[in-house]
Amino acid sequence: MIGRSADWLSALAAGALLAVMIACNGLLAKHSAPVLASWVAHGTGAAVALVLVAGWSRTFGRQEAGSQQKGPAWAYLGGIPGALTVVLAAITTNSPLALSGTIAFMLVGQVIFGMAMDYAGLFGVAKRRLAATDVVVVALVLSGSVLLVMGGQ
Repeated sequence: MIGRSADWLSALAAGALLAVMIACNGLLAKHSAPVLASWVAHGTGAAVALVLVAGWSRTFGRQEAGSQQKGPAWAYLGGIPGALTVVLAAITTNSPLALSGTIAFMLVGQVIFGMAMDYAGLFGVAKRRLAATDVVVVALVLSGSVLLVMGGQ
């Protein structure tokens, strides 16, 4: 149970950090351009990631040579959708959707595509059968997102 709670709290923290990132990036895009803001966000993120990698390997030790399997070549292209996400979020954050609407509809897209990925086992994720409750979840998340956006009009 403690492991599951830590997972849930980590996911909630990641969501909060995503909102902060989108807000900062959207403000930067408003005063420059969405693509420039994406460059700055990814450059800063790369610098922080390098510091984290260096600290992580010192704290937890290095992996033994050959103890980790290499991922498929296409797995190294994950930054491409990340960069496009940052640019699109910067554009929509500065639109009438604002930050909350942008995040709400991003969540809808994530849930729908995540379920499709789970069902088909895309990109190496574990396959999961869809249940009737999954349709209810999508409907509720979509409805809540629409209410959030329309309520702010």
